[in-house]
Amino acid sequence: METSPLQVLTVPTAPYPDQRPGASGLRKKVRVFQSRKNYLHNFIQSIFSSIDLRDRQGSTVVVGGDGRFFNQTAIKVIVQMAAANGVGRLIIGHHGVMSTPAVSCVIRKYKAIGGIILTASHNPGGPDGDFGIKFNTANGGPAKEPVTHKIFQISRTMEEFAICPGLQVDLNTLGKQAFDLENKFKPFTVEIVDSVESHANLLRNVFDFAALKDLLSGENHISVRLDAMHGVVGPYVKRILCEELGCPINSAVNCVPLEDFGGQHPDPNLIYAAELVDSMRDGQYDFGAAFDGDGDRNMILGKHGFFVSPPDSVAVIADNIFCIPYFQHTGVRGFARSMPTSAALDRVAKATKIELYETPTGWKFFGNLMDAGRLSLCGEESFGTGGDHIREKDGLWAVLAWLSILAARRKSVEDILKDHWMKYGRNYFTRYDYENVDIDAACEMMEDVELLISDKSFIKQRFAVGDKIYQVEKADNFEYTDPVDSTITRNQGLRIIFSDGSRIIFRLSGTGSDGATVRIYIDSYEKEKVFEDTQVMLAPLATIALKISQLHHRTGRVGPSVIT
Repeated sequence: METSPLQVLTVPTAPYPDQRPGASGLRKKVRVFQSRKNYLHNFIQSIFSSIDLRDRQGSTVVVGGDGRFFNQTAIKVIVQMAAANGVGRLIIGHHGVMSTPAVSCVIRKYKAIGGIILTASHNPGGPDGDFGIKFNTANGGPAKEPVTHKIFQISRTMEEFAICPGLQVDLNTLGKQAFDLENKFKPFTVEIVDSVESHANLLRNVFDFAALKDLLSGENHISVRLDAMHGVVGPYVKRILCEELGCPINSAVNCVPLEDFGGQHPDPNLIYAAELVDSMRDGQYDFGAAFDGDGDRNMILGKHGFFVSPPDSVAVIADNIFCIPYFQHTGVRGFARSMPTSAALDRVAKATKIELYETPTGWKFFGNLMDAGRLSLCGEESFGTGGDHIREKDGLWAVLAWLSILAARRKSVEDILKDHWMKYGRNYFTRYDYENVDIDAACEMMEDVELLISDKSFIKQRFAVGDKIYQVEKADNFEYTDPVDSTITRNQGLRIIFSDGSRIIFRLSGTGSDGATVRIYIDSYEKEKVFEDTQVMLAPLATIALKISQLHHRTGRVGPSVIT
């Protein structure tokens, strides 16, 4: 018996004023998507409507998420709306789950016009947690500002959306599913793919898996501890590092993706990855790593929990980049870091005579440089590191990069980092996060700090703390002119740069769903004193930052929520 073609409906709706995507897409509490009528539908329609109809018709779109609560519900709506909006094929991760780096990989592999990633990254999940929707374009990277602006403008005038409500997809069975739609000449197809394999295959072509296998399971193998924090990367860790590279299965923990990440905050830092930090303390493991909810961030630890800061991590990878076969073949075109990230990478770039780019926070800026053939390796202080193999930061890639260095040099993580400091000096770096601050108080504080540092009299001003004296050499609100297309991005963070190169940076972050997060970044270089405690070394600059901003008084906070 033939089934009749599925009906496509146009449903009236009303716009919402708050669907502006940030650098990481649209993030809200789950209850916002659940309780506001058509809130999800409106935003998905805005994404599809932002793509020219001629490009959309018959196109391929990739869909995946980090498995958090509301993930499958949202995917089923996306499938129904993609069909109704002329998309020809969807490629979806098995069970609707696919890491952010893997989505970038699959977009590029299948030459899709883009991908929809359902994640709130390192933010908490569950019914009371966060949910997010991010659109990546055909290069595999996050949509640039003109695209996200267009999506927002469409969302503000949304009057209707197209949907095929009778279309029911099976996310649990690998393979192709075809659906006949009314007034469509070709069937709409959905392909459920192995979430791991495409990304794993790409990584096999980047790294020397034979050398890694010898390091991890050979005669003189090291012991590792890998914590997936119940995020999306668990199956990738088990398949690649355990099954293929020979890590014992019990060396990988929290590898089952859970809708609420086991009630934890899937953020790989010293606070939220405390379970990993504690397990490393007794010296049982030589190398430890943690991953975030969607698999793009990472934290690296050495024996006894020796912490590798993200700025140091990318600098060490840069200095040892030819331990990775991919770069032996491609060469190194450039290095880049986000502005708040310490200048440790700059010193490697200068020594190796490789171009260094300082960009605003957001991986899309790196992607533009990569697409132009100017960038090979980049990193952000927020535990993101990656190469030009895809257009997203890649936690698994960063871990395999470190393991490749260990395999080549046969030294401990701590010795490799200490060697690096002896060679280049050390950039002491820390970040203070003040989370869920009243948005008005935070904005007023930032405005007042900008007024203060913009005054000409602020330059050359001296600040004394104990026996340390710091003189202001430069102060501004960072703006970036893209060397590829000359676009200008303004208001990217307040910078105070002192005559010794030390920096204090203030930023408002938009990756949370409640209130504002004020971030203070402190970066100070030492050539000789490289083995001191970070917080002790940076205490004078922290005092100056709090004096300038009056942050505790202005926000009512007596201390930061998180220190990294």
